[in-house]
Amino acid sequence: MNHHVEARNVVKRFGPTTALDRAGIEIAEGETRALVGRNGAGKSTLVSILTGLLRPDQGEVLFSGEPAPPIADRDAWRQRVACVYQHSTIIPGLSVAENLFLNRQPGRGGLIRWRALRDRARELLDTYEVDVDAQALAGELTVEQRQLVEIARALSFGARFIILDEPTARLDGPAIERLFARMRSLREQGVTMLYISHHLDEVYEICQSVTVFRDARHIVTSPVADLPHDELVAAMTGEATVAYTSRSRTPGGTVVLSGERLSLAGRYQDVDLTVRSGEVVGLAGSASSGKVGLAETLVGLHRADSGTVTVNGRRLRPGDVPAALRAGLGWVPQDRHREGFVPRLSVGENATFPIARKLGRYGLVSPSRRRAKAEELIESLDIKTEGADQPVGDLSGGNAQKVVFARALVDDPDVLVVINPTAGVDVKAKQALLGAVEDAVERGAGAVVVSDELDDLRICDRVLVMFHGRVVKDLPRGWTDHELVAVMEGMEE
Repeated sequence: MNHHVEARNVVKRFGPTTALDRAGIEIAEGETRALVGRNGAGKSTLVSILTGLLRPDQGEVLFSGEPAPPIADRDAWRQRVACVYQHSTIIPGLSVAENLFLNRQPGRGGLIRWRALRDRARELLDTYEVDVDAQALAGELTVEQRQLVEIARALSFGARFIILDEPTARLDGPAIERLFARMRSLREQGVTMLYISHHLDEVYEICQSVTVFRDARHIVTSPVADLPHDELVAAMTGEATVAYTSRSRTPGGTVVLSGERLSLAGRYQDVDLTVRSGEVVGLAGSASSGKVGLAETLVGLHRADSGTVTVNGRRLRPGDVPAALRAGLGWVPQDRHREGFVPRLSVGENATFPIARKLGRYGLVSPSRRRAKAEELIESLDIKTEGADQPVGDLSGGNAQKVVFARALVDDPDVLVVINPTAGVDVKAKQALLGAVEDAVERGAGAVVVSDELDDLRICDRVLVMFHGRVVKDLPRGWTDHELVAVMEGMEE
């Protein structure tokens, strides 16, 4: 069998994180291969390596048995591989013809021969049966038309290997069927494709084989006909390791946070959500599900296009973080380094930031009151530090994350919104952080936990699963990993 594309024993690290650990893929000429795996499995890193955007630390990439070109030789890469992303790379202010021949326009001495450009563009669109006007502005095309133009552009460079990264995320049913018809005809012409999707049903419909990545490693490659749905989901989730046992509790009756009919273009549509005192509600879903965008809207980081957020019965002004904090909301951001703490300030200063106004009079902060509050938080969260004066930038990842939690909890919030709370921390820190959420909830707060980690979601009384911007399921406590992942990957049974 001729392998059109091979990546062998690829290792890629970003600082302490290993994104690919001796992973690889081999795709035969004219084959449509699916690549699936949960968020963080290593799929996008592999795509970046297969398209020459990243150089592997170890391992090799081959096209038709020949080593991949040097990273700097962009034209050589374009002749071998192209990627059609969920978000278009087409330039909206240029015409279709200009996009198709960007940086390779016909002409001499810097002058472009416009008629030749249009003629070549029409010829190219006709060849690949793309029903789009070459003179139209690219920004006026539909998502579907833009994708077809991108595919035609890729093929015109001579690339016979195309990566489609979640191409159906923004298409409706009929457009998806047309895309699949196009993919089948390309396959008949010998084009090799790698198809990445969170719709596992599509994998069975359009692909001949499937590769599963999990935790930066290659887990299995199989013909789709030989891998039943159950086994595919099991390969993606692995053995469930229960690192945290949730406490049992009965949520109260008071609604402390609600979102009604919330929509934000390109992120999520028409979401309703209520959280009661004493209740933990989880938000789960893939990277394109909209879960982080929704959580960030609840705390005021984004302004929804429509709908309202209410905390403790008070309607919040959209896009106003300070107002949300004043209303009784505490939050742990997704990126602790950018939004979570100020590295040069001390543990005490970071932890007591939100309540500085309460620790003194006339705008002056009482150092002794700040220290007492900081020491109380250091003890309750077991933060390993030389003391309240140590800069947060000197702490380990787990302890720095505890400082971010301390800041969220310092004012005894009525609502806690935490995004990926245990990313990059060890098991012991993980247990302390999830325990801190449960302590706050037992005191009567409501909490929203957004996470890619199934273990984080085990503390939830119910989990709302989002799929391409909508809440598709409200799963009560007691779900299995298999059941949750099947819904998250668009394959509800």
